[in-house]
Amino acid sequence: MLRVREAGAGLGLAVALAAVTPAPPARGPRLFVTNERSGDLSVIDVASRRLVATVRLGKRPRGIRVGPDSATLYVALSGSPFAPPGVDEKTLPPPDRSADGIGVVDAAALKLVRMIPVGTDPEQLALSKDGTRLFVSNEDAATASVVALPSGQVAATVKVGGEPEGVEVRPDGAVVYVTSEEDGEVFAIDTAAAKLLRKFATAPRPRSIAFLPDGTRAYVTCENGHAVVVADARRHVALRTIKLEGDSTRPMGIVSAPDGRHVYVTTGRGGHVVAIDTATDRPVASIAVGERPWGIAISPDGRTLYTANGPSNDVSIVDVASGTVTARVKVGDGPWGVALTAR
Repeated sequence: MLRVREAGAGLGLAVALAAVTPAPPARGPRLFVTNERSGDLSVIDVASRRLVATVRLGKRPRGIRVGPDSATLYVALSGSPFAPPGVDEKTLPPPDRSADGIGVVDAAALKLVRMIPVGTDPEQLALSKDGTRLFVSNEDAATASVVALPSGQVAATVKVGGEPEGVEVRPDGAVVYVTSEEDGEVFAIDTAAAKLLRKFATAPRPRSIAFLPDGTRAYVTCENGHAVVVADARRHVALRTIKLEGDSTRPMGIVSAPDGRHVYVTTGRGGHVVAIDTATDRPVASIAVGERPWGIAISPDGRTLYTANGPSNDVSIVDVASGTVTARVKVGDGPWGVALTAR
């Protein structure tokens, strides 16, 4: 059982290729954080818990993934304007479609080395098991792009529901799930054929997905439903809905523990990470981590969580066993996504 204690606490390529000070640290585990508002990537040395570099990327970096060899990072960049909840979209400036794409970052040199066009307004992405395909949600186009690597060619485009966001590949690599915020559905796509297999309904505004390591179940965060939906990841059907307490609880990011015994959910305005026991599908712990946590990552040994806290522009480092925040590291403006490399 977890012990819980409240914690206190259109891109100009020449410019974008520049890595900003300081120099890269010695090789070791690093945490990479996308900062949506400042348009850059923060690099945290995991051992020292220090910010060691900042890499200029482009407009609105959000989703981030690490390649299979940890040598390459893929970051979703978007030229669509910020549109907070309740905003009148007619008042927004036009999108800058030249800024849309997947930024490819050399994880050792800490440089943006390439931009891959993948369709409009990419938000999140996932990699195939062998690293030869990218799956990208195109938020304003209601599509998912399938991109061949290393060529960067769009191999297929699959229609999904409105405002697609979360993208996750099942551990066996055969299926990718894409959430539709607008329609309240999850779309299951065959990764090899790039064809829709099935879709299923969730609670309102599904955001992110985590598969258990054995691929039997998927957990989907539903922001406006204040819930997590559990799905049979073989038959692609919803099994049950786990309601999370609190009107301010808005489930956002999610990650599975390496042993599959828990999934961890960031709650946005709720300011917590909630641990769900996957044997019972019940919440068993809640840890205060900071202001409006969104992106979340977990260490390979399952002992440490990392959350991106948007309004406070920092990352919380959480000891899972004690349920406490052991450090907070300042990053750029509007941290959104987090990804951990093994070396």
